[in-house]
Amino acid sequence: MTSLRPLTRRRRARLALPLGALLLALPLAACGSESDSDDEATDGGSPAAESFEPVTITHAFGETEISEQPERVATWGWGSGDAVLALGVVPVAMPAYSYGADEDQRMPWQSEALAELGGEEPTLLSETAEPPIEEIAAATPDLILANYSGITEADYEKLSKIAPTVAYPEEPWATPWRDVITTVGEALGQAEEAEQVLEDIDAEVAAAAEEHPEFEGKTIAAVGIDPQAFYVYRGADPRVEFLEDLGFTLAPSVGELDTEETSFYFTISTEEADKLTSDVLVSYAADEDAAAAVAESAGAKAMSQFQDGTVAEVTGASLVAAVGPPTALSLTWGLEDFVAALVPAVEKADAQG
Repeated sequence: MTSLRPLTRRRRARLALPLGALLLALPLAACGSESDSDDEATDGGSPAAESFEPVTITHAFGETEISEQPERVATWGWGSGDAVLALGVVPVAMPAYSYGADEDQRMPWQSEALAELGGEEPTLLSETAEPPIEEIAAATPDLILANYSGITEADYEKLSKIAPTVAYPEEPWATPWRDVITTVGEALGQAEEAEQVLEDIDAEVAAAAEEHPEFEGKTIAAVGIDPQAFYVYRGADPRVEFLEDLGFTLAPSVGELDTEETSFYFTISTEEADKLTSDVLVSYAADEDAAAAVAESAGAKAMSQFQDGTVAEVTGASLVAAVGPPTALSLTWGLEDFVAALVPAVEKADAQG
């Protein structure tokens, strides 16, 4: 594990810059890289290790005691690896990704963070439904973080034989993104640093909300659509929480239609799509072709939002992944483009009164 001081707000902001601005910032970053490296690198006897206080974390499968400073952290699921990186730690193993990922099978904001932190790159775990137990064991972690994942109790028992394992607090794939960050901070002995990460993120989101007072009070629904069904994100889903942070209000129709079939979404048939009413609809699509296909589907044509032009199309696999759900690194990485996608739909809703 490479352990450096947590990414400061300035450094996380640089990770969130659009590519063009990031390239312009590189010469300035390079000027200070040598001194930063000297100040930040650790030789194994870090102050954090000396001051680490044992912690017990309660989760869906019981309690996990972390008695010593973790030195080799593995992550599984979504978001935990980003929180670890945001706290200045390079995991020994983390999942590989395909959707929205770069050629290295990492999300772009992860690659940027790893470039910032330096050190040995993590082992990428196979992208499978179940945790690849043998691959995780081969990385010899002393802590496994799966606090936003779908691991079963059987998975947990296997992982716990490798190293202390932290699962989700209650339901699979339903941990609020803020809780992912605070739990990771607690597990690493960096609770205060995790709170600072959250404060920095909240400040950027609050600034975006302040710049767009027209968002305040608008009702909103967030959906993933394919030709067969509409997947509606529930109020507990981090995507919705993020929209509420920007000032939106979850549309009452979401609660009225909610079948509670999963912890974070429910499905409605295309015949029921017109019942999902809201001032603004957020529709996620991997690319422009997928977005066009959605707009031409029978269910979409029946919806008032598509008829009125109040659909915010969040298009592009990386951007969809960045906010669905957000993480310690991805939220600010995608914030500018996400807000830009919302503005035209909100303006159209305002124009229609």
